[in-house]
Amino acid sequence: MTFSTTRRTGGWTGTGSGALAIALVSEHASPLAALGGVDAGGQNVHVAHLAGALADRGHRVTVYTRRDDPAAPARVPLRPGVEVRHVPAGPPRPLPKDELLPCMPAFGRFLEREWAAEPPDVAHSHFWMSGIAALQAARETGVPLAHTYHALGTVKRRHQKDADSSPPDRVAWETKVGEGCDRIVATCRDEVDELAAMGLLPGRATVVPCGVDAARFTPHGPAVPRDPRRPLLVQLGRLVPRKGAALSLTALALLPGADLVIAGGPPAGGLDADPEARRLRALARDLRVADRVRFTGGVQPERVPALLRGADLVLCPADYEPFGIVPLEAMACGTPVVATAVGGQRDTVADPGTGRLVPPGDPAALAEAVSGLLADPAARAACGAAGRRRVLSRYGWDRVAAAAEDVYRQVLARHPAGVPGAA
Repeated sequence: MTFSTTRRTGGWTGTGSGALAIALVSEHASPLAALGGVDAGGQNVHVAHLAGALADRGHRVTVYTRRDDPAAPARVPLRPGVEVRHVPAGPPRPLPKDELLPCMPAFGRFLEREWAAEPPDVAHSHFWMSGIAALQAARETGVPLAHTYHALGTVKRRHQKDADSSPPDRVAWETKVGEGCDRIVATCRDEVDELAAMGLLPGRATVVPCGVDAARFTPHGPAVPRDPRRPLLVQLGRLVPRKGAALSLTALALLPGADLVIAGGPPAGGLDADPEARRLRALARDLRVADRVRFTGGVQPERVPALLRGADLVLCPADYEPFGIVPLEAMACGTPVVATAVGGQRDTVADPGTGRLVPPGDPAALAEAVSGLLADPAARAACGAAGRRRVLSRYGWDRVAAAAEDVYRQVLARHPAGVPGAA
């Protein structure tokens, strides 16, 4: 797959001031998708909320995502100011994201046609394959382009090794996207370091974190029913090995008296057929903690705040985490977090202020941190209150959208009208 490396002149006529027409490109992570599947998680949440918060600031946002259902309408209003466009690229059925690379030329050609007829002021692509399609269209139409990776192939390959199912040329494409876009929007400081290791200059990147809906994730409201005499630990996220549920189970064996809820994956009725759920259940039996663990399956979004605020602690023990939405959601609910010191969690979780950071892959360290907080209710309460304050001061979607808008305006200021590619 190739595309031209020279931008064409003409097409873009953005003003760089006032309300903007913004194109968000998210090839596999639709803001309309149900969460909890293997390829439906934090990026879907990020794109949906960023689009909404940008619309709240007066901008007009179009989210382009691949059509994976033949019955899906071409255009779907998401909320006032935000429209989802289903792009015909590849078969109109769900495909694993690692199989979508051959669909990107068609995705890019669709964007070219759309943007040639009605160019946005600025485009912002999400994930490396979206970056390929958006860069193809931006070079043909002159639309300024910002890009967010959400995850990097170099990091995934380092941690998953032979289990990495990404296309073999992913890192090469990520480098081309980083070199060709007008600005990289990184989600944490760790990502900037990783980009530098790829040869992408840190000066090309601006850190704009992911956000959380602090009006929905709040300490006030109903909590899941529980036994108040027993500490409750919660882990929430996709049911994939890198999220570290095995580490939580191993630590639980060192925490007698505590209960653990593992939420995520397919609906509860599909857990028996899910390979990761079966692996974890077998591990729980081997560790003799099966009677203290409950696998809920996927949790409906409206039930997540009650689950998080009902926990004594939320565990985020991932092997690696490009950013991690769950720590923010827990902190917004006033619940302390014990997380591995990886990726974006090193930015979001302040140790000892809002929780604890522990080395990845170390169940004894995880258990020790959990045990210390469970034994100190005053420290837990202080961490919960500090976490809520930290979210409100740094991670509300209004703040995230304002920071993203600032990046867009910087790109527009360096991208004079009538001279596409001048950045």
